[in-house]
Amino acid sequence: MILKVEPAARLQGRIAIPASKSHTIRAVLIAALADGTSVLHRPLVSEDTQAAIDACRALGARIVQSDDRIEITGFGPHPVQPITTLDMLNSGTSTNLMLGVLAALGMQANITGDASLQSRPVQALTDALQKLGCSVIFHARPGCPPLSVRGRMRGGSVVLDASKSSQYVSSLVIACPLAQRETEIIVENPSELPYIDMTLAWLDEQGISYTREGYTRFVVPGNQRYRAFEKTIPADWSSAAFPLCAAALTDSDVYLDGLDLQDVQGDKAIVDYLRQMGTDISETPEGLRVRGRSLKGCRLDINATPDALPALAVMGCFADGQTILENVAQARVKETDRIAVMARELQKMGARVTELPDGLVIDASPLQGTAVNGHHDHRVVMALAIAGLRASGTTTIDTAEAVAVTYPSFVPSMQQLGARIETI
Repeated sequence: MILKVEPAARLQGRIAIPASKSHTIRAVLIAALADGTSVLHRPLVSEDTQAAIDACRALGARIVQSDDRIEITGFGPHPVQPITTLDMLNSGTSTNLMLGVLAALGMQANITGDASLQSRPVQALTDALQKLGCSVIFHARPGCPPLSVRGRMRGGSVVLDASKSSQYVSSLVIACPLAQRETEIIVENPSELPYIDMTLAWLDEQGISYTREGYTRFVVPGNQRYRAFEKTIPADWSSAAFPLCAAALTDSDVYLDGLDLQDVQGDKAIVDYLRQMGTDISETPEGLRVRGRSLKGCRLDINATPDALPALAVMGCFADGQTILENVAQARVKETDRIAVMARELQKMGARVTELPDGLVIDASPLQGTAVNGHHDHRVVMALAIAGLRASGTTTIDTAEAVAVTYPSFVPSMQQLGARIETI
């Protein structure tokens, strides 16, 4: 699929932001692990969340889906042996969290995914799981899916390198309550800390017992159980970054519905980033109001919010002076090497962008519409689409079907605001 984007001087109106991918996947897995029936209201319906749903079905959860509701009757302590390979599609979150679940349940299973997923490392996590009692075999590229996991995690003490992903920590703290014995997790190089906070908030709601020393040591007693629940899934701040930045880049007055600045999601920091760059953002009874203003470059440490890098890289092109995005080396091991990919594609449009080992330096530079590559990465596709709103001439972006991973309604939502964007 190709996205075609024409310049848009102004956006106006209101849209609803889809539900959080990260919350939805955690909710699906915890509901599947629970006894009884859980109800998720307004969950995200996307390819990433479907990967988690299908994997939980394969383990015995009974799941009934509608557009705004999912009912999940969990398998609790009685999962079934999956008879087919678990295809996690493009979902790194589902893959990493499911690895811990399989180890905790003692299931023998095969995991695979698309070409992008098969390039993403899970070695640090699988090393920890093997130390705790299970075994993992890689079938192609060392340290990456496809892989097989078997055996049951017993508990014990383990050291985990979390420099590449916070999901490794989340996987263990979700799984370890089900282990036979207490588990001590020593975390080295913790990153993306708000995502760990999100997982711990789910454990707190479940009444799961654990102790912690910051983000570097967790002690989780074994033989605990998850319970059924009912919850409305919050809107996704990671997805909201794209209409937020689109409004900030143009002479716009836009309202975004469903966002909660009190939610634990770390990507709500996009509001602070954009305010530092000069955007007028305010909370109103009608939703989050965004009004475009002239922008100024700044220096941003985005270690906690790596998903914001593609959109912020575009913002830097239109901000006076220089913008530096730093301390986000883990962005190189997402769906793509987002640091390299965003530098390359924005340079095609005329941007002055320099790669750092852990980020980007972007100097203000007018962009020219051209054909660019979305690299099958939903956040890269959406970032390049908002770049096209301010570029002169037509921008076309390939592999645009990737937006279905997290934001299936992205194109109609942007059209609703007046963006000249269409699929061809």
